[in-house]
Amino acid sequence: MSATTAPTTSPRRPRAHTLRDTATLAGRVLTHWRQRPISILLGLLFPVLMVLMFGYLFGGAMALPGGDYMDFLVPGMLAMTMLFGLESLVVSVTHDTAKGVTERIRSLPITTTAVLAGRSAADLLDAVVGLALMVVTGLLVGWSPHRGVAPTLAAIGLLLWLRLAFTWVGSYLGLLLKTPESAVAVQILVWPVGFLSSAFVSPDTMPAWLDAIATWNPLSATATAIRDLFGNPGWNAGDWAGDHAIVLALAWPALLTVVFLPLAARQYRALAN
Repeated sequence: MSATTAPTTSPRRPRAHTLRDTATLAGRVLTHWRQRPISILLGLLFPVLMVLMFGYLFGGAMALPGGDYMDFLVPGMLAMTMLFGLESLVVSVTHDTAKGVTERIRSLPITTTAVLAGRSAADLLDAVVGLALMVVTGLLVGWSPHRGVAPTLAAIGLLLWLRLAFTWVGSYLGLLLKTPESAVAVQILVWPVGFLSSAFVSPDTMPAWLDAIATWNPLSATATAIRDLFGNPGWNAGDWAGDHAIVLALAWPALLTVVFLPLAARQYRALAN
């Protein structure tokens, strides 16, 4: 009888090891950020610049019924800040792939879950810093939440929930594109997605077909939901999406996670082929 060799599979890592691997890989990303503080600082300050530009240069032309435009703008920019992290994440993943770092990590006894979760954990820490800076900026320019601590914390939770979903999207796109040059396409697409939302203006001021797209944009759901939780003014056209913004702000990131987390894991495993 001829003997056949059974394929070998890596043993399942204990949960404690997976958590430790996740923390190690998150620490690696944070170490790299410490080595390029200027680019990190510029990335954090860019949303601040946009608040100042839109609030003071264009805000006078925005007639917001029932409130000040800055109170409308700041929550929208908080949501936009969650989207901006997608660009840097995709570029970072493509750099690791192009330089062979991802392949070296694959050769280690580390689970796919730990690799993806480690980068996502580091990205969430970056989001927390960015949110803190944006909240301070908002307070300095006259914005404030009006409904107390619990709704404010709920709004921050929705923002981080959206950012977590975007980390899976970014990881998948970075692994799919593989080269930093191709990541430029994502940087170009981020802007239409961001502006085609209720972050800066009400969707009902747009042409009908753009209104429909902007109304159902995940970014619009989060922006509208946190305006409600902060007690800030908004343009609510009385449609289903506006009346159920919190439900959509929970559902959209969940859907993105369900779709893109398995895709990112499959794409990571496919790199060996």
